[in-house]
Amino acid sequence: MGAAVRTEYRKVVTTRLWWILLGAMAVYMAFLAGVMAWALVAGNATTTGPDGTEQDLVLTSEAIVRTVYTIAVSFGYVFPLVVGALSVSSEYRHQTITPTFLAEPRRTVVLLAKVVVGAVLGVLFGLVGTGAAVAAGAGVLGALGEPTMLDLASTWRTLALSVLALAVWSLLGVAFGLVLTNQVAVVVVLLAFTQFVEPVLRFVLAVTSWGGSVAAYLPGAAGEAISGGSFYSETGLSELLPWWQGLLVLLGYALVLALIGRWTTFRRDVT
Repeated sequence: MGAAVRTEYRKVVTTRLWWILLGAMAVYMAFLAGVMAWALVAGNATTTGPDGTEQDLVLTSEAIVRTVYTIAVSFGYVFPLVVGALSVSSEYRHQTITPTFLAEPRRTVVLLAKVVVGAVLGVLFGLVGTGAAVAAGAGVLGALGEPTMLDLASTWRTLALSVLALAVWSLLGVAFGLVLTNQVAVVVVLLAFTQFVEPVLRFVLAVTSWGGSVAAYLPGAAGEAISGGSFYSETGLSELLPWWQGLLVLLGYALVLALIGRWTTFRRDVT
């Protein structure tokens, strides 16, 4: 098992893709957090009321901090998700899966090694994404005279849970890559679902009398639930589960996909 983990680790760190995506995530999260902090404090942020009209968005200092600091969980989870998925699909694209299985014929061991490395990579993305959001967001809040609340244990708990949420997203990516091994299809499907399908679906469900509770079990909502708050929940666009339930739901998605991939993709012969 140790040799398999070391092999998977080398496959990741000897490529440029992971650190390019890591750098892009850091820049993107810092930008979004800074803009969000300014919009919620000094801008004219609005939300849609129950009657469909636009209303001024008024949040408490705690809600503003939570919204800004968890921006990576709301909008940046696609980065660890894609990296995790590509750790599997890239092997099939470049035909390195054959020597991988020759070096380690126990395919369950290969799968577990990918999961371990995916978790470590997810923690790294979580630390960088959350750190970038906090650095930029706290800087803007401080410049505007708003409390950053970095001296509170509750804030650091939220940050720790945000890192955890992003790490689980990487695991989900690995599991998804086991099911869909075409690299181009993986990227297209993940981007389409995370950036369009689920956000639209959550909005549509939110305007119904019963859809809010259903939307809470979607992957994106479950990830946000782990951190304890998000842009969507603070603006009233989404209901969230308790953090531990969100964790179980997201892990459940990853487990189901991993089992499907193990008994389909990882059972097929390779050339």
